[in-house]
Amino acid sequence: MAKVSRKPTGVRRSAAARSRSQKARAAKRHTSGLLDRIMAALPFTEDQWHKFFLASIIALGLVIAWTVASYAGVPEIARAELAKSASRAGFEVDRVRVTGVERLNEQIVYERVLGEQDRPMPLVEVGEIRERLLELPWVKDARVSRQLPDLLKIDIVEREPHAIVQKPDRLILVDATGHELEAVSREEASDMLVISGPGAQKQVADLGRLLDAAPALKPQIAAAEWIGNRRWNLTFGTGQMLALPEGDKGPAALVKFAEMDGRNRLIGGKAVAIDMRVPDRAYLRCKDGPCPRGLTAGMAE
Repeated sequence: MAKVSRKPTGVRRSAAARSRSQKARAAKRHTSGLLDRIMAALPFTEDQWHKFFLASIIALGLVIAWTVASYAGVPEIARAELAKSASRAGFEVDRVRVTGVERLNEQIVYERVLGEQDRPMPLVEVGEIRERLLELPWVKDARVSRQLPDLLKIDIVEREPHAIVQKPDRLILVDATGHELEAVSREEASDMLVISGPGAQKQVADLGRLLDAAPALKPQIAAAEWIGNRRWNLTFGTGQMLALPEGDKGPAALVKFAEMDGRNRLIGGKAVAIDMRVPDRAYLRCKDGPCPRGLTAGMAE
């Protein structure tokens, strides 16, 4: 029978193995000692750390459970059952009360919430109802609230009519920001400021600030025309026209004209047009041409 001879483990190999084992034990002791020192430096006891890790594990479990339940549709099923229970107990929309409506057709508001009738209160989405109401031209803001057991309350904040924008085919009532409210007839627009000119609707707010510079003149201005997308021509109720300069010079020129009118009573006078586009000058035109020199005396003061 053949004999198998095994070579004894070499001295170098054995020494290397012992060295690796010793290094591993030393590294483990160093890591463990470092971790222990870090844990000891923190202001928590071992018992508090155990509670923290236990709470973390429970929270993670709840998150996983909620995620699985959400995919399975459990929250929606629970919500539907809650809504049915509330409905059986009388907590459903039976009445709708609308307040704050003066110019807006109140029936239009009811039409926007008609689908909420007999809906269980927990299923009423007040945010969605508000968004539907804000789509109405006259509605500036809307507050929607539930009043248990069966009342849905809607409070409307209406936009204020400010002026008429003249378009090629119709007249549009707008608020102070230029937001369109509704089309109106010429008779309905007879007592309101009429704004015209390409791009004028976008300038309604700026026109309001311009007129605020001379509040005494505002009631006497019947129309405003936006010229060349840069300046205004104002027409008074007397039919007289005032040409203002462009940009930031407009308000100052309007204030200057108000002072001149206070001294010379230009509005209602012989001048049919007053041009204020040149700084510190006013050019008056009468029906038959330039006004007499005596009429223009003192205009540049």
